[in-house]
Order: sequence, then structure tokens, then C-alpha cells
Amino acid sequence: MVLFSKSVSALSSLSSRAQVKSRTQTFVYGTCKAQGLLDSQDEPVMNMFSTCATLSEKPTKESPLSDMLIDSFGRFHSYLRISLTERCNLRCQYCMPAEGVELTPKPQLLSSNEIIRLADLFVAAGVEKIRLTGGEPTIRKDIEDICLQLSNLKGLKTLAMTTNGITLARKLPKLKECGLTSINISLDTLIPAKFEFMTRRKGHEKVMEAINAAIDLGYDPVKVNCVVMRGFNDDEIVDFVELTRDKPVNVRFIEFMPFDGNVWNVKKLVSYYEMRDKVVAQYAGLIRLQDHPTDTAKNYGIDGHRGTVSFITSMTEHFCAGCNRLRLLADGNFKVCLFGPSEVSLRDPLRSGANDDALREIIGAAVVNLRRIYQIYGLTYVG
Repeated sequence: MVLFSKSVSALSSLSSRAQVKSRTQTFVYGTCKAQGLLDSQDEPVMNMFSTCATLSEKPTKESPLSDMLIDSFGRFHSYLRISLTERCNLRCQYCMPAEGVELTPKPQLLSSNEIIRLADLFVAAGVEKIRLTGGEPTIRKDIEDICLQLSNLKGLKTLAMTTNGITLARKLPKLKECGLTSINISLDTLIPAKFEFMTRRKGHEKVMEAINAAIDLGYDPVKVNCVVMRGFNDDEIVDFVELTRDKPVNVRFIEFMPFDGNVWNVKKLVSYYEMRDKVVAQYAGLIRLQDHPTDTAKNYGIDGHRGTVSFITSMTEHFCAGCNRLRLLADGNFKVCLFGPSEVSLRDPLRSGANDDALREIIGAAVVNLRRIYQIYGLTYVG
């Protein structure tokens, strides 16, 4: 893009930090305006941008860069989800159509070096947890090297991955060596025939093998994500809970929610309350556990069970107030809200030669303008 190349070229020719700051602000304004984050006709938005463009000049007690991760609702975002690929080896009906989705050409996806560089900026600013997602992250051939480099970033406390488990069992020992500290495995049914129907692929046995491999390698807990859909697997809730009886498994029941490409219907939604009631009816010793302020899940223990169960109330009880998540997509686009369509490209300025200061300002501008994004797209903040 001409916008990026001209701006970065000008930035690189400056030696004064004040000049760099001024030109960086211009660069960020152009970037964010081009991505639809700013409205030149809206004076309050311009003032908000002026504030966010100078965030790095406001030192905090912990880090001079940490303001980059504070949004306009006052939330500090310490959790970054990185999509490593758009490709997947399953075709889950609630996730994508049978024919798959149109994929971004490979040259437009982030390289491993670009992922590490951007992740380093986020971790230096205060991100303590990174989760690798997809698509299916284990499809990526350089997954082990990416994990190794990420795990060595100073300040990162948790490196997690969400996977469908199809290829995980054979890759997990090496991934653990490379610093993977937490694992979530998606599994929506314990019945092989249902699995093949839902995912349009075989592989149920491989997923169960992956869960057991994770347990054997000492992951505790092994999180199992289960999207509950009425008429499909809502009759298996108790069976899933039984996985927690003797194993360090945290079963996470997730309310069915709409995504691009799936056929969402409110009639398929099984609410948190209904799911919990099914568990209470079977297990008298359901105990509410203390949740972390940023948890998206409501967590429970059960008397006599080694593992735990959780409910993620994506549809019936939003968790905006505690959300600390940011998202970096495989094509380098940066999202500050899962439910908002707004994205800002970090790939384009990075490839045009933007220095770290410019990248920080772009990130900070996107994060601080979250309130504006909510207004533009008619989203409701639930505090």
C-alpha cells in the first residue's frame, strides 16, 4: 500500500525522537482511518485519536509501554490469541460450510518471523498469555519452532493452544519440549458416528488419543471444549462430565453461537442454566469455584471428581467487563473484539518497513478506540 510505504520511508529518514513521534502519529492516523477506525468528520473521535497517539509518552508504574494495551473502557489486555493458519483438517458444521472457506493466499499470511516480532511487541507491553489457534494450528509445519520462539519471550507466562486434536498425539511431546504449557482440545461428542456427522471427517479415536496423551504428559488440567447444540449433543452432557471423575480434565460446555459460514439458529441454543440444571440433576455435589476476574467461564467442581466442569456463556451472559483478549489473525489483521468486524492490518506496515514505535502506535490506536468500534457497529458493552 502506498500509504504504508511512503509513511515508513519518511519515518526511517528522521533522527529526532520528537520528529519520529510526530510522523508516527501521522502514519497511525492514516493507517487507522484507512481501516475505518477513525472518522475525520467526527471531532470527538479525532480528539480520542490524538490521545491514543501519544500513549507511549505516558509512563506507568509497571512499563512505559503498557498503556498500549489499555482500551477506552479501562481494561488492560494481557491475553493475545494468534491464529497461525486459516486451514483446518475438519469441516465442523457449526464452524464452516462443507466446501470449506476461501483461503487467503499463502504469501499474504504472516511468516513465523513476523509472528514472533509482533508477539514480542505485545509481550513487552504486558501480554502474559498467548494462545495459538487456527484454523487448526497443528497443521502448520513450523508449529514447533514457533512455540519454541514464543516460549522464550521474556515476560510470557503461559503459552496455550486450542486444537481439534486430530494430529496432536504424535506432536504433543515435542510441543511440550518447545514450551507449550496449556492445551484445549475441541470435542463435541463422545459417539464416533456423531463425530463423523458433525465434522464431516473421521477421527474421533485420534481426538480421544490426544486427550489421553496430554494427560500422560502431565497437562493439568486438560481442557476439553464442547459446543452444546440442542438435538445433537445436549443428551451427552452427563457423559462428558464423567470424563472428569478420575482424570484431570476440565470439560468446558460452550453455548452455541453464530459464526460466518455456520447455520445458527436460536432453537439450537442450550443455555448455561439448562446445561447446569442437567448436571445438578445428576450430581448433588456441584460446587461453584472462584473465577478469575478475566475468566470467560463459570467454573464448578464436583464432589469426588478429580476434574472440573465449566460453562462459557457466550450468548446468555456476556463477559465484556472482564475481557482481556486481543486477536492477531493469520493474515496479520488485528482484532480488539471478537464480536466486532473491525480489523486493522499489522502485516502491511510491518512489510513496508515500519519500526517498532510505529507498530506500537497502530496497536495502541486500535485498542484505545474500542469504544468507538462499539458505537460504529452497534455493539453493547456489558460491564
